[in-house]
Amino acid sequence: MDRTNPIPCTVMRGGTSKGLYFLKKDLPEDGQQRDALLMRIMGSPDPKQIDGLGGAASVTSKVAIVSRSERPGVDVDYTFAQVAVDKPLVSYKGNCGNISSGVGPFALEKGLVNPKEPVTTVRIYNTNTDKVIEAQVQVENGRVQYDGDFAIAGVPGTAAPIKLSFLDPMGSVTGKLLPTGNASDVLDIPGFGQVEVSIVDAANPLVFVPAKAVGLSGTELPAQIDGDPEMLRLLETVRGAAALKLGFVSSIERSAWESPAVPKMTIVAEPKDYEATSGTAISQDQIDLTARMMSMQKTHPTYAMTGAMCTAAAAVIPGTVVNRALRADADPERLRIGHPGGILEAGVEFEPENGSVRIVKTSGFRTAHLLMEGKTYC
Repeated sequence: MDRTNPIPCTVMRGGTSKGLYFLKKDLPEDGQQRDALLMRIMGSPDPKQIDGLGGAASVTSKVAIVSRSERPGVDVDYTFAQVAVDKPLVSYKGNCGNISSGVGPFALEKGLVNPKEPVTTVRIYNTNTDKVIEAQVQVENGRVQYDGDFAIAGVPGTAAPIKLSFLDPMGSVTGKLLPTGNASDVLDIPGFGQVEVSIVDAANPLVFVPAKAVGLSGTELPAQIDGDPEMLRLLETVRGAAALKLGFVSSIERSAWESPAVPKMTIVAEPKDYEATSGTAISQDQIDLTARMMSMQKTHPTYAMTGAMCTAAAAVIPGTVVNRALRADADPERLRIGHPGGILEAGVEFEPENGSVRIVKTSGFRTAHLLMEGKTYC
């Protein structure tokens, strides 16, 4: 432990994730040194992360690295890092929409952006995806307003809403909305057979699979999926086959090491009645799609924000497994996704293009909470 060189660190909840926020200048420039430091700070690799600030889950082992931007029309540059809990690994492939929702408030707290009342729009360049995100942050008396009456599923209580808009989100990692050129593909899964999937890249690349294709209903809660080792292996194998098809990994078996975060595995089904983890009854009439998402080889307790953006995009692409599972009268500007924690709304603006669509913008609302300012001793 180096008590002579503590590092300034901010702990924030962004959406349904929690992470450590750093100014870029406070971290090593060398990539290997930075990753080693982030793992020490989080306490990885260790399933409990007992000797670090991580929360022993993928959604609480995340990092945002922020700096003032020199890019025209952009306020701050932001890099997302997913620190693996049980592996000596830091992944920079793809972005996290939930952690993104804390970047605007963090930039205001650190004086990187001048506050404007009642709402400050922070333009964020995400280095992982080479895309711009607009965050509308509420401001009162020159300070970020965290309190409010807006609730999101998976977070207790209410807070001030933050609107996130992902501009021109197509091809965030692969360069294409449909990386394979197809609205759906059939993957050969070793030891299982053929599975139809849709691979879509908007805000983050996702591989969507119909729940029934892998023996699920789509209404399962995280404990049910995570408690079934065979199902976890099957889902990771499907994800690995998609990652191999995209050229992200050298083999299906290496997917959890070479590209653990993307493409994100997402299980979809038509709207169904189910009970959320809170015990709240979700009616099929309240949602347009039932979905479950995997995060770092475990079931996401709610739903990733970038995942919601990509799901909204996939919903308006003819022929995708998402489009076929969607409620017929779904409103693309208010797509209601039923996930384990409840309901998440996402919107998409699109234009027809060559038999498919061009995604202009995806958007949704999150909240954030400044939890702690201090220094970490690593």
